[in-house]
Amino acid sequence: MSATGRTGEGNGRLGSKLSGLAVAVGCVLFLGGFAWAAVVYRPYTVPTESMSPTVKAGDRVLAQRVDGSEVRRGDVVVFTDQAWGDMPMVKRVVGIGGDKVACCEKDGRLTVNGIPVAETYLEAGDPASAIDFTAEVPEGKLFLLGDDRTVSQDSRVHLEESGQGSVPRSAVQARVDAVAWPLGGMIGRPRTFAALPGGVSSEGPLQLQLGAMAAGVVLILGGAVYGPVAARSARSKRNKQGKATVGAR
Repeated sequence: MSATGRTGEGNGRLGSKLSGLAVAVGCVLFLGGFAWAAVVYRPYTVPTESMSPTVKAGDRVLAQRVDGSEVRRGDVVVFTDQAWGDMPMVKRVVGIGGDKVACCEKDGRLTVNGIPVAETYLEAGDPASAIDFTAEVPEGKLFLLGDDRTVSQDSRVHLEESGQGSVPRSAVQARVDAVAWPLGGMIGRPRTFAALPGGVSSEGPLQLQLGAMAAGVVLILGGAVYGPVAARSARSKRNKQGKATVGAR
C-alpha cells in the first residue's frame, strides 16, 4: 500500500474518532443540562388570568425550586397557603417583612416604604390598584399581588386577616423563571425594586442549562454528519490516487 493510501486511511480514522468524540461530548452536555434542569425546575400550569400580561391562563411555566428565604421583591412565586384555598397559586412579591406597602400615590403608583414603584410589568394604562390600601408586612412574611390588578384575588382581599394579607415565606415552593408553553421566554427580575434594601434575586440557571442542551444537540448532529462525510472524502481520495497510479503505469 502506498504512503498516500495510508495517509487517506489515517485521515478517515481521525475523522471517525473526532466524530465519535463530538457525539459523546454532545450527549454529556445535552443529558447533563436536561438532568440539571429536571432537578432544579418544576413545571406548573397557571389557572387564571391574575398574572396577565406576564403569564396568561393556561400557560405552562418553569419554576425554580427555592427556599422562601431566597425570595426578593419583584419575584413571581408559586406558593400554597391554607388561608388562600390551600392550592398552588402564582403571584408577584411586592413587599417583604418590615415593609409598608400602600396604594395609590398621586401618580397612581404603588409605594413600598414611601418609595413609588414603576411597575413596568403591568398592562400599559392599568392602575396599580383599583382600591386604595395600606399594609404593614410582618417579619418572615410576603405581600403578594397579581399583575392584573383588576381581577387578581391577592393580598388585598385578605387585608382584614392576621398579617394583613401576607403569607409566610415557608409557603413558597418555587420562583417562576420562564414561560415554557406557549413559548414566552424568560421572566426577568424587575429592576424597579433593585434600589430597595435587599435588592432583587439573581437570575436562575435556566439559560445556562438550555445553552448546554443546545450545544449538545449541535455537537451530536455535527458529529453524526461529520463521520460519514470524512469517511466518504477519504475513500474518494484513495480512489483518485489509485486511478492516478494505474494511469502512470
